Amino acid sequence: MKKKGIGELLTRFHHMGVIVKNLDEAVEYYQALGIGPFGPSNLVHLDRIVYGKPATDVKNLVKATKLGPIGIELIQPVSGVSPPSKFLESRGEGIYHLAFVVDDINEATSIMTEAGFKVIYSSKNEGGGGMAFFDTDKVGGIIIELEELPPHLSEDPYWGIKSW
Repeated sequence: MKKKGIGELLTRFHHMGVIVKNLDEAVEYYQALGIGPFGPSNLVHLDRIVYGKPATDVKNLVKATKLGPIGIELIQPVSGVSPPSKFLESRGEGIYHLAFVVDDINEATSIMTEAGFKVIYSSKNEGGGGMAFFDTDKVGGIIIELEELPPHLSEDPYWGIKSW
């Protein structure tokens, strides 16, 4: 069986992640523009690995919405050293990542790492699946997130793939 290429992984766009300094203010701003409502993230991350090391101290506040077919995730870094906190520190607020849904996070991670992309954050999801964020500074700087969503979120109005 032919192994998948990176292009085959990036076919099911899920959302874009936006780093913000203050989640409540960002939600208020976007809602004033008619974007929203925003809902909570119902993903629970387990076994977080950041820059190759366990990261129990990393915390982000997250809310999401859809704008037509586009998912928008607002992320406020709260504690710990992480890719979102480093992004906010070095670049300020802005588009941080593009997320794509995959069927098998382990296979997808293998394909990306074999192609030379370094995993900077990964975790398992409570209920199944997981996610991995890849360093893409050499090819544009917007991080790529690949995510295998847990089955119980398939109908979630903010995160479920069926809602996109």
